[in-house]
Amino acid sequence: MSWNRKDLITIEELSKDEIEKIFAVATAFKKTFGRSVKKIPALRGKTIVNLFLEPSTRTRMGFEVAAKRLSADVISLDMNSSSTTKGETLRDTAQNVQALKADMIIIRHSAPGSPLYLSKILDIPVVNAGDGAHEHPTQALLDCFTLLEKLGNLKGKKITILGDIIFSRVARSNIWAMTKLGAEVTLVGPSTLVPHWFTNFGVKVSHDLQASLEDADAVMLLRIQHERQTSSHFPSIGEYTNMFGLNKTRASWLKPNAIIMHPGPINRGVEIDSDLADSEQSVILDQVTNGIAVRMAVLYLCSGGSPEAVIKHSN
Repeated sequence: MSWNRKDLITIEELSKDEIEKIFAVATAFKKTFGRSVKKIPALRGKTIVNLFLEPSTRTRMGFEVAAKRLSADVISLDMNSSSTTKGETLRDTAQNVQALKADMIIIRHSAPGSPLYLSKILDIPVVNAGDGAHEHPTQALLDCFTLLEKLGNLKGKKITILGDIIFSRVARSNIWAMTKLGAEVTLVGPSTLVPHWFTNFGVKVSHDLQASLEDADAVMLLRIQHERQTSSHFPSIGEYTNMFGLNKTRASWLKPNAIIMHPGPINRGVEIDSDLADSEQSVILDQVTNGIAVRMAVLYLCSGGSPEAVIKHSN
């Protein structure tokens, strides 16, 4: 049950065993959520810096809550308060954070590979909170953790990811995580957003929405990543919604017990109708809650914590 990584940069590099270790620790931490006092002293005395150089709500708050639940001190910097707006390089910013004796950096950045770059020049742990369209490892971990809670096992389960795949770091991380855990993944959407070369990832690519929904055990909706697109990949938002938005009619194609997921932020009425986002099939808010437990596990393990100690204490 030992954990030997200083950093969490990608899901691609994790083994199935490592993913399951994170989930085991997250399960133990989630047991504390029902207590009147939810904080535990696992990272007391540690300082964690949130360096978010792209906008974020759920991820940034999720990491802040997770760190504080572990009794760490948290300092958050965003793109407006960072000296990068004055021309300081990412390297200098990160090295100054380390020189201030921070114990870990959580970074979100628009440049793919930036967390890997920092992990090679810093002695302290680096956690990737999203790097461009490359990966978003903790989002995939919390998504799969939620799927396991609801489905029991992912081996042979059919998961459909619908929407803007080509520009989505969430999709890439989830593809790696879900396939490592044995799921059969189908990507669906317009051909401009779901190119055939994604089959190289070991998944199925389809542009037939009904067929992709009918046998799915879960469907994950993704928003259109306007901020990463340099040109239009479909005629209009309205036409995308008419062709691929999940509405009541299309949701009727799903199995009665299929679950609906979304990493957020939701564009209601675009990729999903409000009634479906708030329906009993939706686990969107469960994903947010599970993000705390999963991120607690990641912070604890990358700080050198013992998986056995947490699991034994929770039993």
